[in-house]
Amino acid sequence: MRRLGVDTGGTFTDFVLLDDETGVVQVWKHLTTPEDPSIGILKGSAELLAQHGVRFSDVAQVVHGMTIGANVVIERKGARTALITTRGFRDTLHLGRQKRYDLYDLFIDKPTPLVPRYLVKEVSERIAYDGRILTPLDEGEVRVIVRDLLNEGVRSIAVCLLHAYANPVHERRIAEIIKEEAGDLAVSLSSEIAPLYREYERTSTTVINAYIMPAVRDYVDRLTHSLREEGLEGTVYLMQSSGGIGTAETMARQPVKAIESGPAAGVLMAIVYGRLAGERDVISFDMGGTTAKVSLIERGRPHVSDECEIDKIRLRPGSGLPVNVPTIDMIEIGAGGGSIAQIHLGIIKVGPESAGADPGPICYGFGGTRPTVTDADLVLGYLNPDYFLGGRMRLDVDGARRGIEESIASPLGLDAIRAAWGIHEIVTSNMAAATRAVSVERGRDPRDFSLVAFGGAGPIHATRLARMIGIRRVILPAAAGVASALGLLAADVKFELVRTSVARWEQGSLDLANELFRDLEEQGLALLRQSLARGDQLLLRSADMRYVGQGYQVNIPVPSGRLSTEHLAALRRAFDDTYATIYGYSDASATLEVVNWKVTAVSPQREISLPTFERAGRNLGDAAKTARPVYFPEAGGFVECAVYDRHHLFEGAAISGPAVVEERESTTLLLPGDVGTVDVYGNLIVTASMGG
Repeated sequence: MRRLGVDTGGTFTDFVLLDDETGVVQVWKHLTTPEDPSIGILKGSAELLAQHGVRFSDVAQVVHGMTIGANVVIERKGARTALITTRGFRDTLHLGRQKRYDLYDLFIDKPTPLVPRYLVKEVSERIAYDGRILTPLDEGEVRVIVRDLLNEGVRSIAVCLLHAYANPVHERRIAEIIKEEAGDLAVSLSSEIAPLYREYERTSTTVINAYIMPAVRDYVDRLTHSLREEGLEGTVYLMQSSGGIGTAETMARQPVKAIESGPAAGVLMAIVYGRLAGERDVISFDMGGTTAKVSLIERGRPHVSDECEIDKIRLRPGSGLPVNVPTIDMIEIGAGGGSIAQIHLGIIKVGPESAGADPGPICYGFGGTRPTVTDADLVLGYLNPDYFLGGRMRLDVDGARRGIEESIASPLGLDAIRAAWGIHEIVTSNMAAATRAVSVERGRDPRDFSLVAFGGAGPIHATRLARMIGIRRVILPAAAGVASALGLLAADVKFELVRTSVARWEQGSLDLANELFRDLEEQGLALLRQSLARGDQLLLRSADMRYVGQGYQVNIPVPSGRLSTEHLAALRRAFDDTYATIYGYSDASATLEVVNWKVTAVSPQREISLPTFERAGRNLGDAAKTARPVYFPEAGGFVECAVYDRHHLFEGAAISGPAVVEERESTTLLLPGDVGTVDVYGNLIVTASMGG
C-alpha cells in the first residue's frame, strides 16, 4: 500500500511517498503557493509520483498537515462571522480574562476579537449549570436575529450559550432555525466544538471554528476535488493538533481541531527517530522556512495540552486567542530560514517576520530584497549554492552578500561575514531560549535529553544549539527536510472527546459517570467509522479531578467497563498519588470532584518501516564531495571543510567535524570537535563537543 504525506509550510510544501510493503521512501519539495496552497500540493504530488512511475490511483491514503486555519486567524482573513449568545453575555469575548500577560506594561494590548461587537447578538434563554432549563428559548427572537445577520452579509455563525455543555438543547434548536432561515450557512455550536466550562475559552474556541470554517471547507473541497480529478481513489486525511488524523470531510466541520496540524506531525516523527536511536527522552527541534518548533518528549510521549493560543502578541503566553482543543505542547517562534534580519535599536534582530515563499530570501532570486537566515547561511558557506533542493534551484551568493552588506553590515560598521555570523548566532540563540522554555522553565534539565533536529534548516543550527544548552547527543535523521511530512504517515486515526459535568466523586456519581462515558464512547466509535478506520479500535478513558474548591484539575486514567463501588477508592488513591507527585503533598480527607470526563477513540495505523542503509562494501570516500571554505568562528574563520553526500553514507560511517553533510532536502553542519556516526537507518548520531 502506498501512502502520501503532504506538509504545507510557509515556504516549502514537503512530500513523502511511502510504500508500506517495501519500506521505500521517496521525497520531494515544492515551493508553497501562498495564494492557494492546493495548487502547490497538486503540482508537487504530480511531480513526485511521475518520477517514480506511480499513478494517483495507486495511492491508498493522502495525509495532509496544513497551516491555513492558523494563517486565516493571524492574517484576519476569515469569513464574516457572528456570535449568538445568552442575554447578558454579549461582551464575553471583549472582556476575556483579567490576567495581564505583561504585568508592568501600562498600555497592554488585548487580543482583538474575531467578531465585532455589533455582530454579537443576545437571545433570551437560560440553562443552569446542571442542565435544568431556567428560561425557555425565544425562537421568534432567534429568527429575527438570523434574518438581521443575513442582511449584514454574515457567512458563518457561532452559537455559544451559557452552560450548553450541560444541556445542548437550545443550541441545537438554534442550529435548526438557522438552517430553516439560511440554508447551508456555516454554523458552529459550542456543545459540539468545546463542550467545556469556562465561558471565555469556550466562546473563543467556537468563534475561531466558525471564523475559519468557510475558508478551510472551501480549501479542503478544492484540494479533494483536484486530487479526485487526477485519479485519486484513496482517502484524504487531515492532521489534528493533538497528533491524530481524521478524514478531510470530518475535519472540515471542526477545523479548529486541526489549527496546529503541521507542527504536530514533526513531533510524532521525532518520537519515531528517538525510538530508533534508543532514546525515549528527546527534545524535538523542527526549523523550517518560516518558524521553529520545539517540544519536550518524555518516556516516548509528547506533552498534550488541553489549550493553546493563536496569534500571540510578541509571543507572550496569555496574549493570544485561547483555543480549547487537545494540542501537542510546543513552543513556536518566528525563526526559520526565511526569517528576515534587520537593525532594531542599533542591534541585529531576526524574525519573526518571514520572507516566506514569495518573494523568499534574496538568494532565491524571486525578488526578495531583505536579508534572511538562509542568505546568511549561504554567505557563511553552510549551504551549497549549486545543490539546493538537489540542484533544482541555484542560489545567488553575490546577491545574498550584497543584501547583508547594504541592510546590516554597512549601517553597523561590520563586514558582510561578521554580519552574516551575527544573524546566524542570534537566530540560534532565539531557538536556545525556546528550548529552555520547554525544559528548564518546566523543571526539566535539557542535558538529560537528546536533541532530534529536522526541517529544512534545523540540521544546520542543531549542533550549535546543542552546545548553547548543554545537550551532548544530537539525532539528525535522514531526509530531515521532510520529516514532518513523514510524521503525518506515523499518525493514528484518533479523536479526543470531552464533556464538562461537575460531580462529587462518591457513590451517587457512578451512574452519571457510566452514562457520560457510554455517550462519549459511542461518539468516538461513530467518528472512527466516519474516518474509515480499518484497524483495531481502542477507547481510552480519563477524568479531570480536583479537590473541591480548587480552580484547576489533574487528569487521571479511568479503567474501561462499567464503573462500580470498588473504583471509587482506586481512583481516589490514583488521584492522591498523582497530586502528591506533582505538588509534593496530598490530602486524603479532602472531598474530591470530577470536572471533565474524557474519551480518546484510537485506531492505530500501521507502524512506519524505514529503509536501511547497508554498508555493502562502501567506504567514506564514496560519499566525499568537493571540499569548500566554511566559516567556523571557533576555528578562527573560514576553513577548508570536508563535504559528504548523505545519500552515499552507510551504517557505521564515522564523520568528524568540522564537516558538512548534504542531501536534497537539507544540510547538516558538524562543528569542530563533533563526532557523528551513521546508524542502520541512515540517521547521523552526533556527539556534540562542548568546546568553543
